[in-house]
Amino acid sequence: MSSSSSRLSITSDIQSLEEFRPVKSVFEPEDDYDEHDDESRRMSLIRTITSMHQKDYDDKLNTLSREISRQISHKDGEFSLQLDEFNLGKILANFSYFAKKQGIKMRSSGITIRDLNVYGIDESFAVVPTALDILKGPVGAVQGIMAKIRTPNRNLLHNLNGFARPGEMVLVLGRPGAGCTTFLKAISGTDFDLYKGVEGEVLYDGIHQSEMLKSFKNDLIYNPELDCHFPHLTVDQTLTFALSCKTPNLRINGVSRSQFIEAQKIILATVFGLKHTFHTKVGNDFVRGVSGGERKRVSIAEALACSGSLYCWDNATRGLDASTALEFTQAIRTSTKLLRTTAFITIYQAGENIYEKFDKVTVLYHGKQIYFGPRDKAKRYFENMGWECPQRQTTAEFLTAVTDPIGRYPRQGYENKVPQTAEEFEAYWLKSPEYKQLINDIDEYNAETNEDETRKNYYESLKQEKSKGARLNSIYTVSFFEQLKLCTMRTFDRTWGDKAYTITLILAAVAQAFIIGSLYYNTPDDVSGAFSRGGVIFFAVLYMSLMGLAEISASFGARPILMKHKNYTLYHPSADALGNFIISIPLSILINTMFVIILYFLSNLARDAGKFFIAYLFIIMLHLTMGSFFQAIASLNKTISAANAFAGVMVLASLMYSSFMIQRPSMHPWFKWISYINPVLYAFEAIIASEFHGRHMECAGQYLTPSGPGFENLGPGEQVCSFIGSVPGQSWVLGDQYLRIAFTYEFSHVWRNLGILFGFLFFFLAINALGTEYVKPISGGGDKLLYLRGKVPDHLANASDKQQRDLEGGPAVGDLEKVPGQANDSDLDDLKVDDIFVWKDVDYVIPYDGAERKLLDQVSGFCVPGTLTALMGESGAGKTTLLNTLAQRIDFGVVTGDMLVNGKPLDSSFSRRTGYVQQQDIHVTEVTVRESLQFAARLRRPQDVSDEEKLNYVEKIIDVLDMNDYADAVVGRPGNGLNVEQRKKLSIGVELVAKPTLLLFLDEPTSGLDSQSAWAIVKLLRDLANAGQSILCTIHQPSATLFEEFDRLLLLRKGGQTVYFGDIGPRSRTILSYFEKNGARTCDDHENPAEYILEAIGAGATAVTEYDWFKIWTQSPEKREADAKRDQLILAKAESSNHTSSDSKDLQRKYATGYFYQFRYVWHRNAMTFFRDPEYIAAKTFLMTISGLFIGFTFFGLKHTRAGAQNGMFCAFLSVVVSAPVINQIQEKAYAGRELFEVREKLSNTYHWSLLIITQFINELPYLFIGAAIMFVSVYFPTQVDTSPSHSGMFYFTHGIFLQGFAASFGLMLLYIAPDLESAAVLVSFFYSFIVSFSGVVQPVTLMPGFWTFMYKVSPYTYFIQNLVTSFLHGRPIHCSDQELSFFNPPAGETCGQFAGPFVQAHGGYLVDENATNQCGYCSLSNADQYLWTIRAKYSYRWRNVGFFVAYIIFNISACLSLYYLMRYRKIFNNMGNPLNVFKRKKD
Repeated sequence: MSSSSSRLSITSDIQSLEEFRPVKSVFEPEDDYDEHDDESRRMSLIRTITSMHQKDYDDKLNTLSREISRQISHKDGEFSLQLDEFNLGKILANFSYFAKKQGIKMRSSGITIRDLNVYGIDESFAVVPTALDILKGPVGAVQGIMAKIRTPNRNLLHNLNGFARPGEMVLVLGRPGAGCTTFLKAISGTDFDLYKGVEGEVLYDGIHQSEMLKSFKNDLIYNPELDCHFPHLTVDQTLTFALSCKTPNLRINGVSRSQFIEAQKIILATVFGLKHTFHTKVGNDFVRGVSGGERKRVSIAEALACSGSLYCWDNATRGLDASTALEFTQAIRTSTKLLRTTAFITIYQAGENIYEKFDKVTVLYHGKQIYFGPRDKAKRYFENMGWECPQRQTTAEFLTAVTDPIGRYPRQGYENKVPQTAEEFEAYWLKSPEYKQLINDIDEYNAETNEDETRKNYYESLKQEKSKGARLNSIYTVSFFEQLKLCTMRTFDRTWGDKAYTITLILAAVAQAFIIGSLYYNTPDDVSGAFSRGGVIFFAVLYMSLMGLAEISASFGARPILMKHKNYTLYHPSADALGNFIISIPLSILINTMFVIILYFLSNLARDAGKFFIAYLFIIMLHLTMGSFFQAIASLNKTISAANAFAGVMVLASLMYSSFMIQRPSMHPWFKWISYINPVLYAFEAIIASEFHGRHMECAGQYLTPSGPGFENLGPGEQVCSFIGSVPGQSWVLGDQYLRIAFTYEFSHVWRNLGILFGFLFFFLAINALGTEYVKPISGGGDKLLYLRGKVPDHLANASDKQQRDLEGGPAVGDLEKVPGQANDSDLDDLKVDDIFVWKDVDYVIPYDGAERKLLDQVSGFCVPGTLTALMGESGAGKTTLLNTLAQRIDFGVVTGDMLVNGKPLDSSFSRRTGYVQQQDIHVTEVTVRESLQFAARLRRPQDVSDEEKLNYVEKIIDVLDMNDYADAVVGRPGNGLNVEQRKKLSIGVELVAKPTLLLFLDEPTSGLDSQSAWAIVKLLRDLANAGQSILCTIHQPSATLFEEFDRLLLLRKGGQTVYFGDIGPRSRTILSYFEKNGARTCDDHENPAEYILEAIGAGATAVTEYDWFKIWTQSPEKREADAKRDQLILAKAESSNHTSSDSKDLQRKYATGYFYQFRYVWHRNAMTFFRDPEYIAAKTFLMTISGLFIGFTFFGLKHTRAGAQNGMFCAFLSVVVSAPVINQIQEKAYAGRELFEVREKLSNTYHWSLLIITQFINELPYLFIGAAIMFVSVYFPTQVDTSPSHSGMFYFTHGIFLQGFAASFGLMLLYIAPDLESAAVLVSFFYSFIVSFSGVVQPVTLMPGFWTFMYKVSPYTYFIQNLVTSFLHGRPIHCSDQELSFFNPPAGETCGQFAGPFVQAHGGYLVDENATNQCGYCSLSNADQYLWTIRAKYSYRWRNVGFFVAYIIFNISACLSLYYLMRYRKIFNNMGNPLNVFKRKKD
């Protein structure tokens, strides 16, 4: 299309928005419109806005969206706006006109940058820490701190300069690690906490950056690379919230707030094509929502809703295809010009059409600026320097390539003249006339701007914008109370959007209430039910307080979103924290209404309205208080692991010092103070004091002393109730007296405790609000490689080299300025394959919304050795689906058609004979690159191949992929390990060392890479194909040069329909000719063929084409030719293929190696994941050590009293309960291994599935044994019980060996059948409550209903606790304290011994003085074995119990293997839904 007079070119004609004059729109036939008449303008604007609420406006908006899409896709270069065809410009122009007319100030700002320097920590590499480092203890910690102090700062950005006027766009180019993100954050004032210092002069139309950040931060918007949203909010809710937080107080024509928000929202949704997604969840990786491209558009629309004057877009086109990336860039271009904003944008793999939308460009090289100036002069600058731009390489690619030693090409004769290092490039730039011109332009622009005038305009504009109640010096638009209102409404929307989680909480509470209520069913009203009555109240209090633990993970999940919104100045993060609390109130009432009613009445608590509502009130209050407590803990910690560790200790403290297990009179003074700051105690006291207030508990037969035959008709005072609080001569015990003596509780404390709980609640809320507001969950540092000790390459260890590494990329980006050696042809000779893979008429159908949906439609093709085949198509065309189908990785739906190897059906060895490089680079983080490759080579190549040959081949592949520099570095995690390109190379290497004898599949190998890294990967694939490898590869946004590296193309459109399969041809001529002769426009020489092809077939969200390219292909001679060649290959190979008997036998084997051979290497790799993860080992050891010390010193010096015996039982019980958080740790560690196996290694038949579970269990045990040994010492010896080997040894044997084996096997069993880690945690809490509740501690077996006694016998903790408590108490004499003695008087003339002797002989215990004639002191226990029998424990059971332990562990492992095989390996529940999904906790 050519330019015409009817178009208004923005880049040339619009100098300012005030000069923009709208023209007539076909949407609104306004014959009376006169741009010079205010009334006409006013009526036009009103008609435009109000019509947005009319039904027929949807069609107009959709037409507008399609028109925008059509115009921004044309190839003329200059963007031109056809104002006679749509009215977007009129809307914006009229807004501006009336804003000026009505005195509404609009802000815009340019920026100047002089000598900008940013400093960070110089950490370019490190040595991998191991479990041995823990042995250094405090010394190692001090050494680490000193090393950090001595670490010098590094200059991340060095003397950067630049400027941009309002309405301009600046493209920031550089390879990963060049400092692009740091630059954007520096000029937008974002996350300065990441850096050690920021120096230089940054002015915003004269205003210094420090003042800008303090007073006008809301005008600086940094849009991060990754999309971060609340997944359960819809697009409509997300945009409405952002606009509501930024709605100005003074609006044009006084339109209402809701009208303003609606109008802005619809304009944004229209421009970015989001109207159809309004009622769809935004979603994320775990919650289904809009597509990735739409989510990116939501991010852009949300940022634009913030009404900033300077925008920094960080790689806004990440992961998008070329046409969508162009649409996004054009949308930003439109908003920049029309709204007079300034934009700085980083883009990887920018096409020429994208590049031409910018005004200026800057190029960064390892933090140094090597160019800043007009976009159209940048290429000439580097060409004059001596660099040559290869034909068909885009300008942006060329500018990035000059910073890559591999990708740049000097002109002939300039080989020794051009700069080579970043320093040389910078020196050349500083001496250039372009630099001097830039400095002059900056000075001139600063001279043009008036700082005072800018400041005045800003203050006047902000004063008009601020809502009522907002502070004048606040950077937020609306008041805090308005923010609180909006955040509360948003929290409600999030909760409503994630109804499944709320329902899960309710169902879990109801289930627990029924289970525990039935356990305590009809608790007796007499003294025998007193302990159980306290137990059920304690459980209610404890369960509701522990529910708050889930708030920690939820808080950290929302933290990145809150930080983004704080940078956008939408609201105070504390407003969101308080909004969450407000919504938690009705939720808590709803959950507890069901929980309390069921539990209260099943367990036969007092049938009194007052007592019921006191229990109801305090349980709700405690639920809210403890939820706020855990949220406060989360807000003060920067990592979830630290928060969980701290919360774990707090849970243990609140459990022990609630005074249920150990009463205040028995508490040691050094920990007693904890009970006074424990909210659980105050709620427990209030409920139990209310329950027992005024209760007359009859003394049951076993508690009457003396009683039985011969003691029927005793006189007053001759019989007493041996229960705490009893009064001689009284057959019942007053509940208030029992609580006063046993717990020091008073009924008068009930309402005092309510006030204390309110105090705790407000305190925790304040801490939570302040922590959320001021504690930032980010820390300094950057990417670094982690090498094995003694394996750091010499050039990295050199300090002078180390100074030059960049924060974002580390040594990965080639800052050593050396060109890697190219692989010799001989290195690749072994890759040659002979087999041919053919697929014919492949269909793939899945069930969808009660019907069927076809994802692949009669797809045919073939891969010939020595060729590189590309698989392309728009989003949703079925590229990855086809790849997965061909690779036999589909386990859902119906696949039909033929897939043949050498003309024969696929055999069981197909999976391991093919290589499949997934889009996600998933590897074991603790293993080095070399070890990863060696593992794959050993297990995926036949066992008869010698180990030496396998390892030699690994070294050859390391050379081919140029990975020698980091071969001994562990994979690590993003930021602490390999970068994106290195991970991608490792993914390819893992498949190559397996030496695939058939085919290599690759899914999006260049996604997320910069243009040079993408070129390096594709060039490698080309070399592999040239060596004889057969390759099929999906590709998303190839440049012209990348596209032409492929031999053949399979092109799909939506619906999985083939529109082309055949050769690409030299300079893409073959494929271009096909489309041109069938009706597509002619492709210009400067165009990218890949973009041209996608445009021709109508790829894109709003693009259309008048041709049915699927029909054209099916009727074309090219298809007939391709089919003939396909059939010929099938016949030829079927006839010529002849395998030897040994080959045939090998092809029938599922795994390449034997079981025990696999076991050796799987075990070794798994052991490395533990050994090189000292944080995990330290966390486990810390938890067990601190818990042990806490328990041991809480029960320090167990007394030889009845209370001492009971405390011994609780000490044993708590020692067992600590395994719950340990199980959570075990699951978190094992989950990563399960994910890797299921996503990659299972599908390639690397090793037998059972080894995943067995090796994880075996490697977990040594560290559990070590932690348990420390815990044994911490718990056992402070209690000062019998330390003889028969006692202490059995305690250690039970707790240190078998309990740890049970915990590991139990945790792994639940993890390996759970859908995900969160579900596994729910399963643990659900089943763990069973085995703990029915262990006979919190409810004696004698009081359990008959139908629950079987659970007592089945619960493994019954036998663990028996062994532990008998080790504590066996053979221990009991001497009752005065409070525990029962006093009665013998009949006149008899001594205590004469009167009560027969009773003591029958029931046990002892009399204090048998010769006394009054006040006979009786203790019901004389030794602890009598007490043990009350909980059905005997010392003689200990070896029987050991047999049970072994049986339980074997059962867990067997169940784990069986269930994993059925549920996750074979997936027998696929067609009926996994029943465990009911435990699945949705992520937010």
